[in-house]
Amino acid sequence: MSEPVSKNNIKQSTRLQAGSSLFHRQTILILITTAVLSLITIIGITTISIYITKAEITINETTTTTNASTTIIESKFNKWKQNAITMAGGNEKGQELYQLNSPEGIFIDKNRSIFIADRWNHRIVKWKYNAKKGQIVAGGSGNGNRMDQLSFPSDVIVNRQNHSIIIADFNNSRVIQWMNQTQQILIDNIFCRGLAMDKHGFLYVSDWIQGEVRRWKMGEYNNEGIVVAGGNGQGDQLNQLNNPRSIFVDEDQSVYVSDWVNHRVMKWRKDAKEGKVVAGGNGYGGNLNQLYYPEGVIVDDLGQIYVADHGNDRVVRWYEGKGEGEIVIGGNGHGNQLSGPTGLSFDDEENLYVADSWNNRIQKFEIVL
Repeated sequence: MSEPVSKNNIKQSTRLQAGSSLFHRQTILILITTAVLSLITIIGITTISIYITKAEITINETTTTTNASTTIIESKFNKWKQNAITMAGGNEKGQELYQLNSPEGIFIDKNRSIFIADRWNHRIVKWKYNAKKGQIVAGGSGNGNRMDQLSFPSDVIVNRQNHSIIIADFNNSRVIQWMNQTQQILIDNIFCRGLAMDKHGFLYVSDWIQGEVRRWKMGEYNNEGIVVAGGNGQGDQLNQLNNPRSIFVDEDQSVYVSDWVNHRVMKWRKDAKEGKVVAGGNGYGGNLNQLYYPEGVIVDDLGQIYVADHGNDRVVRWYEGKGEGEIVIGGNGHGNQLSGPTGLSFDDEENLYVADSWNNRIQKFEIVL
């Protein structure tokens, strides 16, 4: 006989079924929860992976973009033929009209005529484009301090407004203007070395003894001018210069100075209290992060700085913020290519002209198109 089913047994069975059902529901809930958490974890990991992958892709793209940008910039870096054309002099040193003697500063006008501070001949000569000899446009009457004489002129510029010639008459400690064979002393008692004029007509003069660059408003020379670089005695601090030579003024009236004894080029922004080293500044030497008695300095439209590295017989190009420059002309030692380069200038086609001082000539290096 089967055991009779009592009410207690039914209740107990019901409770067991309910408990079992609850257990199953809890188990299912736990499994679902675990599955959801696992899914979330997988999604999270996938998301992170995707994010990382995207980040890596972004980094790679950025690098590519940066490299592409760098390439574009580098493609704008001009190059010049290393075999130069002699545009003036080159017939040994001498005082004939087809000769030069230690030329220093040069200026090229819109007709590509070259004005040359023919230093040891105490004169300024003008060589028209492709001419076989020059013509004397200032000085040339021997070494002296008369108004019609010059003494070791170191730089020359042409005032584009009135076409007058402005000269750093080095050994006479004066800045003198020649116009139609009429002379006028613009600034006296100044140990002038380099000259520049900005687009507003302000005249800049480097004083190698005082260790400074001063600026004058055109036509107003009966004052001491305004110090725009240095002026704190000779020295090697950022607010000092030591025997400043060539100067260049850009569109923003920032002044670039070849700081000769400090073997560096300094940039002084308008109204700055101190300058910034933009080339050299690591002692004298022939490494790419060094200069050796820098002379001429010019800056192109991209802000690239070109320096006549006099003691290293080369022209080097620096970009502000970089730790070293690159050789664009010379660098093969003292010799036939360049020997003691001083003045630098571009013509309107970006051909580069160099005063090859110890070879007594002006060299034109044609741009590679």
